[in-house]
Parts: sequence; C-alpha cells; structure tokens
Amino acid sequence: EPLMTRLFEHRFRGGALDGHAFGNLFIASLVGVTGDLEQAVKETSKVLNIRGRVLPTTVRDVVLVADLEDGRVVEGESQIPAARGRIRRVRLRPPEIAPLPEVLAAIAAADLILLGPGSLYTSVIPNLLVRGVADAIRAARGLRVYVCNVMTQPGETDGFTAADHVRALEAHAGPGLFTHVLVNTQAPQNRALLARYAAEGSHPVAPALAELEAMGLVAVGAPLVSEEEVLRHDPVRLARAVLDLWVAATGRPRRPRRRPRRARRAPAARRSPTGTAPGTHRPGETVPP
Repeated sequence: EPLMTRLFEHRFRGGALDGHAFGNLFIASLVGVTGDLEQAVKETSKVLNIRGRVLPTTVRDVVLVADLEDGRVVEGESQIPAARGRIRRVRLRPPEIAPLPEVLAAIAAADLILLGPGSLYTSVIPNLLVRGVADAIRAARGLRVYVCNVMTQPGETDGFTAADHVRALEAHAGPGLFTHVLVNTQAPQNRALLARYAAEGSHPVAPALAELEAMGLVAVGAPLVSEEEVLRHDPVRLARAVLDLWVAATGRPRRPRRRPRRARRAPAARRSPTGTAPGTHRPGETVPP
C-alpha cells in the first residue's frame, strides 16, 4: 500500500533519530523482540503481507565503515552521508562476514537478479562486501541488472552520473557483476520538487548511456521517474521496463495477465408446468446425461 511504502521509506530529520529510516528501526525493534535477525525479517514479511521471500544477506553483527577522501573514517549507515565528505571506499567490520547459505542458493537459482535502486554506498554496496555474494552474482546464469538511482544522494553520490555509480560498484565488487544497466532518461519537470531537492544538494542523475556502453555494458534508458511528492522511480514503469528488458534479453515471452473470471449469471428461473424451474429436478428424479 502506498502509505505503508512511504512509512517504511521515511527517514527522520533532526533529533536523535536524524537520518534513520523507519523501516530499519522497525526491523531493529523486531530483532529486540525475537532475538534473531532472520526471524525478525520473516515476521516483517508477515506484517507487511509480502509475497515471496525476504532474506538478510547475513545475520552477523556488522559495522559499516567509510574511508573519506579527506582522511576521515566514519562509522554507521546514517553517519556516513551526514559527514558530507567524498567517499573513497566503504568496508565492513569485521571484514570476513559469512552470508546465509539460502542467499547464495537463491542467487544461483534466480532467473533475474536486480541490484538497486537504493543508497549506493550504504545500501547496495554493503551487501556485495559479504563474503561470496559478489562472486555468486557473477557466476549466476540469470540476467543481472543494475537499476541506477534517479537522483543523487547528498553525502554519498554528489555529482555522480550513472557511469559513476557503476564505477563505484566495480571498485568494491570487481568487474563483470552485471550485464545490463537500467537508467532513467526522463528529465523531471516539477520545478517546485526540483528546487526542494536542489536545496538539499540532490540532483537528477545523468544517464551517460554512451559511457556505459563504452564500459561494455548494455545500457537501457527509459522514462522511469515519478514526480508525485518525491522524485523517485515510478514502481509501475520500473516493473514494466524490467520485464521488457528481460523479454528482450532472453527471448522468452511475457506471461499474459490473468483476467479475473466473471461469474456467469444464472438464467432467470421461470416456473414450468410441472412446478419446477427449468434445469432443476425433484428429489429422487433421474437426471438425464
């Protein structure tokens, strides 16, 4: 539901919770209640009535650390963008973190693997730093697609093009991670929204399609942005673009949508001379074949 989606994506501004996402706090609270991250994710899926499975990359306690170009070292997902420094690299502490075996199995069996959209350095890349995950994605036989963000994120991707996003991914996880890049090519037109984002240091991500192609990737551009209240991916457009890309790349036809069956109206029952409605029978009467 739109309200629940907005709620779980909401980030607090100011105070002790500044920068924290409600969704993360909700899961953290469930971890406190259940005592287990994997169980907390399962319970979240039940609460939100999620179809499919949601798997945490790892259930180990880990700290995200960023090395900034100015020499500073910043710890914590919310603290990294707040430092407002150009990020040189992010890493996990401790570095050798084992993934859930189910995660590697799901990657190997997947027909389609999507990375993103999401915060590049604090959401997408950290999953690739868990031991074996990047190699599993590279070895997967399914289609591997990176969905690039539509807007830059202050303190993380200031001034980044789509090609810069890919370079950052490859710097952390190595080349050959994905085969396709899906980027937004629709320039937002809502001036009020653009001005609000610009005041916070966020701007549309330039598609850089030619540069992506020069990097050996299949770059697919499409109008993907939604301009209702916030500038982000339109979920319907994005889903359609992903399906179209998958069909074009694999040659498999898209499954037709199932239309709900309409209940047939029973004909009006007219009384017959024998006292029963047409198509009905008295108890004990033989029904003709």
